[in-house]
Parts: sequence; C-alpha cells; structure tokens
Amino acid sequence: MRNTYGEWLKAQREAAGLTQQELADMAFMTRSHIAHIEAGRRVPSAEDARRLDVVLQTGGVLTSFRPGENDDVLADYFGAARHLEQQAAVIREFALSFLPGILQTEAYARAVLGMAFPPLSPEECDKAVVARLERAQILRAPTSPVVWALLDEAALRRPIGGSSIMAEQLDHIIGLVESRRIRVHVVPLALGFHSLLESMLTLMWFDDQPPVAYSEGVQMGKLHDSPSVVEALQARYDLALSDALPLKESLALLRATAKGYRDHG
Repeated sequence: MRNTYGEWLKAQREAAGLTQQELADMAFMTRSHIAHIEAGRRVPSAEDARRLDVVLQTGGVLTSFRPGENDDVLADYFGAARHLEQQAAVIREFALSFLPGILQTEAYARAVLGMAFPPLSPEECDKAVVARLERAQILRAPTSPVVWALLDEAALRRPIGGSSIMAEQLDHIIGLVESRRIRVHVVPLALGFHSLLESMLTLMWFDDQPPVAYSEGVQMGKLHDSPSVVEALQARYDLALSDALPLKESLALLRATAKGYRDHG
C-alpha cells in the first residue's frame, strides 16, 4: 500500500513538472521526506497529505487514501509512527507518565484506554486494546528490534488500574529484562528536573533509512525526520539516560515496586 501510494505521488509530481525539492518547498516539507514517501518508506501525516493535495491539485486523493487513514483505532497523529515502529531495527522509548505501548499488558492497556476522553464505547475500547497488543508483537522476535526503555519513576509509581494490574505489568517488564529481550533504565524521582521531563519520546533507527523521532503530548504528536531535530532529541535522551539508574539497580527497583503493589493490593 505504501509503495503504491508513493509511486502515485511521484507520478503526480512528475506530471506537474516538479522536482522533489520544488514540491517540498511548496508543501512546507523536506526533500528527504518527499523521497521517503515516494519510496514507500514513510507515510505522510494527515496535514502533509493535505498540503500535497493542495499543491498537486489532486482533489483530496492523497489525504483520503493515505496508508493507515482508515485505521481509526489509533490516534491520527500516531499512524505514521506506528508504521515506522514495525520497521525499526532499534527503538528507544522514554515514558514519563505511563508505560510505553509496546510494553503494556492487556489489563494495563485496557485501564489506560478505558479512561480515554471522549470515552470509547466497549467495542471501540476492545479494538484499541487489540491494536496496542498487536504493536507489542515486535518483541516476539528474539533479537530485533533492539529495545531500550527509559522510564521515569513516576510511571512506575502511578497505580493505573490498581495494585494487581500494576504488579502484573511490572512483572511483565521484569520478565522482558531478565530474558535480555529489552534493557530498562529508571530515572529516579529524586533526580528532580531532567532533559525529557516535558513529554514522552520514541527514537527509531532503521537498516535502510535515516533515524526518526516521535514526541507526544496531550492530543498532539509529532514525527520528526529533520536530521538536526532528531540529533537534538537523541542528545536529550542520552543526557537523561546518563542520569538514570544502571540496569541492575533499575531491575531491583522494578522488583521492589512490583512487590509493594502485591503486598498492598
């Protein structure tokens, strides 16, 4: 689907007599992003697709048939990032308030999505939970992608869904660490301010394309592919990681926190 979409975009661009750079300038995008979309390696955001439709006068086709456009169980702004997540060779997550989607258990995901606003119907919630669990399938492969999770201690301490759900959730992460499938580092609350305290962040590297970053806040998300922006976000991640607890101490904290939830559930 992405290849067909990209090929059609390229055909429309060439029919309009535009180079990739000229189209990028007119649509307020980067030339590299245009190149990745045409090659089927990236999916444009809804806003990017809208601007491309305007510039190329394609009558809304690029918006209506954007890959993932009909996948209504995920927030629109996350669609492109979700596709890239499935292709990544390396993923580094930072979680500020709650645990990353690819690490969530079914019960934890249901507790998070059940508090959505506006509220989801039971059927919509079920679809959203399934979609989130499908993302986690990337961890079934034994080694790839390489996943590091940098967790603010606040995400461990916030009892989303209650004590039993939190204990199960932390046990799940502990199991992934103990099996060496992922690495986890906890940023302790005692640190105070740190370089990623403003929002969640995902960094992704690929075998055949430049790295990207995805940041998200309340009702908004942004996929970053500008090299300078991605490098700046990588530097912020590295800085926060340097202040985090080592793997062994992070694992001990996860175990102690899970035990606390079980003892006081």
